[in-house]
Amino acid sequence: MDKPISAALISIAGTTLSDEEKRLLAHYRPLGVSLFARNVKNRTQLAALSRKIKEAAETEDILIAVDQEGGRVRRLAEPEFRAYASQYVLGKLEQTAGAEKADAAAYEHALLISRDLRSCGINMNYAPVLDLAFDETAAVLKSRCFGNDEHQASRLGKIMVDTYIKNRICPCIKHMPGHGRITVDPHLGLPVLNLSLKELEKDFYPFRQLHAAPAGMTAHVVISETDGQNPVTQSAKGIREIIRGRIGFNGLLLSDAIDMKALRGNIGDKAENCIRAGCDAVCYCGGDNREAAEVCRRVGFMSDKSMIRFEKIKNLFHNEVQVADYEAAAEEYENLTGQIEKYRDAYDATEVLNKMKQTKGEK
Repeated sequence: MDKPISAALISIAGTTLSDEEKRLLAHYRPLGVSLFARNVKNRTQLAALSRKIKEAAETEDILIAVDQEGGRVRRLAEPEFRAYASQYVLGKLEQTAGAEKADAAAYEHALLISRDLRSCGINMNYAPVLDLAFDETAAVLKSRCFGNDEHQASRLGKIMVDTYIKNRICPCIKHMPGHGRITVDPHLGLPVLNLSLKELEKDFYPFRQLHAAPAGMTAHVVISETDGQNPVTQSAKGIREIIRGRIGFNGLLLSDAIDMKALRGNIGDKAENCIRAGCDAVCYCGGDNREAAEVCRRVGFMSDKSMIRFEKIKNLFHNEVQVADYEAAAEEYENLTGQIEKYRDAYDATEVLNKMKQTKGEK
């Protein structure tokens, strides 16, 4: 009989597993582990770390996830890994080179990233971003969006989702139901949207078009018309009426990082409130083993309905990887995307948040 799985994607401190982390993985068997820049030294080390995580959890099906969007958000960075353009650059291609070239670049982007991730034992990518970019969009998000056109975001997003799935990588669309209009960085505060649901239909559109994606991530944003007190991540009404209702999403629903300042309370309360609202699992990114254990304890085991959603993800890990000419794809991708912004570790928002936390001595 399969052992129960904790409804959490936790994180670890460094480039190897400590004995305490091994015991935590064996005892709680979390749904997954999210990896960050602090966990990556090189390709060989990362592949070994992935193997050790699976061994400790005693399962090949544990989710090993990463934010490999491209642009400023890429945990697997050069020189060890290929540089990838931001989604904003990919969206702009349509204006300069036409829709066909933009589509080709989106496909090659997901194809080449899939190959990188598979080579390191990673099976989930927190991408693509389906938020739309507006004039007021916070800087932390704007360059990560395809642009302002909801139809283009849907089309390019679907190309990426389909390509990841065909290459045994589970995509995770984000951030539902859309927080492109935010002016407050949710890492630092709580964004509030005082707009009607009708006014937000444009924001919902890409998520509704990709409602069949196997996994999705919530947005830490208050949508006042639905729930004026709680961000969607912790709002039963927001998840039920907007994400599961208007959008029609029925895949595995993950919280955005519960470490963010947008959520109130201690780490255990934050985690429990997300599950109570309707998230299938929570993402804890701080890398503190005691906090990770507390999160696993407070969220409990995955529900039967959540496990059914997870089973669908496990099935895609057995897909036959499509045959591709990776060298030709890489050459065309580089010709289309041009000079890619150099990776800046200082921008890694979750890492910055953790450094702030350590400096202030917060727990």
